[in-house]
Amino acid sequence: MSETLYKVDISQSMDKQEIPGHNRWHPDIPPAFSVNPGQQFKMECLDWTDGQINNNDDGTEIRDVNLNRVHVLSGPVEVKGAEPGDLLVVDILDIGSFDEHPWGFNGIFAKENGGSFLVDHYPEANKSIWDFHGIYTTSRHVPGVKFAGVIHPGLIGVAPSHDLLMEWNRREAALVDEDENRVPPLANLPDEDSVVLGTLEGEDFRRVAKEGARTVPPRENGGNCDIKNLSLGSRVYFPVYVDGANLSVGDLHFSQGDGEITFCGGIEMPGWIELKVDIIKNGMEKHNIQRNPVFQPGPMDPQYSEYLVFEGVSVHETTGKQSYLDAHIAYRNACLNAIDYLKTLGYTGEQAYMLLATAPVEGRINGIVDIPNACCTVSIPTAIFDKNILPKKGLD
Repeated sequence: MSETLYKVDISQSMDKQEIPGHNRWHPDIPPAFSVNPGQQFKMECLDWTDGQINNNDDGTEIRDVNLNRVHVLSGPVEVKGAEPGDLLVVDILDIGSFDEHPWGFNGIFAKENGGSFLVDHYPEANKSIWDFHGIYTTSRHVPGVKFAGVIHPGLIGVAPSHDLLMEWNRREAALVDEDENRVPPLANLPDEDSVVLGTLEGEDFRRVAKEGARTVPPRENGGNCDIKNLSLGSRVYFPVYVDGANLSVGDLHFSQGDGEITFCGGIEMPGWIELKVDIIKNGMEKHNIQRNPVFQPGPMDPQYSEYLVFEGVSVHETTGKQSYLDAHIAYRNACLNAIDYLKTLGYTGEQAYMLLATAPVEGRINGIVDIPNACCTVSIPTAIFDKNILPKKGLD
């Protein structure tokens, strides 16, 4: 039986917890607790917005989310003996929701507040609530579907070194400088508003608040990768940049489609995760894992076998401009083509968009060499619907 070493009160925000977590990346955020190599343990997590979303039909909650607060993370966890140059081995043994909170949410973010993958087509905020029934979920806001979730942490990663943190902030500031007034912005730079930094206080708090990197993107330390198959039974190998590694986790999803395309893209929830950690000494050099984590997927995917697959190529969907092997445009077109088809089944564009973000759809880069068009696909499992969704002749 694993001991729960980090507990949360889901009625309180992260800064009010007995041991606050954090919502920025910085090597000087002190560990919340320590474990030994080989130890297994449980951690509890708040939802990524720190409790800003309620179980109601009010989409303005998504519109008004304070994005400076996200993501609230549990940890950091010091793994004794881990040193820069090692690999931290993390096994995801189990994940679940809280019995007292058997629901999650998905949202389309407004263009003025974060945006989304299809922001120019869906610029206004919207929300869907998803109820949990064991391993399955349904939504009153997206009727006619029921599917098994692939529960996973959207965000799991280790602390950066001071040098790596400086590099993140340098390169992301240079990107923002290319178009300072873009909406949504090209990157989210350090911001002192709504910072949570564990037990730091005083001058240390103020310094780290100014320097800490936002948790929004994935980076070399792992972070917000939103990989739905990084789930039960997965093993992750993280490069270690600081003594103790300082592992953190949060942004739990009950389910998600590949790409997390609505930005608040999975079915977001508070919950718990059970982990086991170990160390491979000098593993970064030994295995030449220098830049990003490597992981082995677990065996627990839902067993869907029949899909309806939508293609997209790298031609801009409104201007018709030809792009060169642009997978971003190709995947966007695949998603838009799927949404257009789902509209013929009675769904609104917003409902279809949120369905692609929440159901275990499969996204693929299918062709990335045949100039000038990249080809991407999005595959929707047909068994999640309560009716036959395949094209058919005549009226039936």
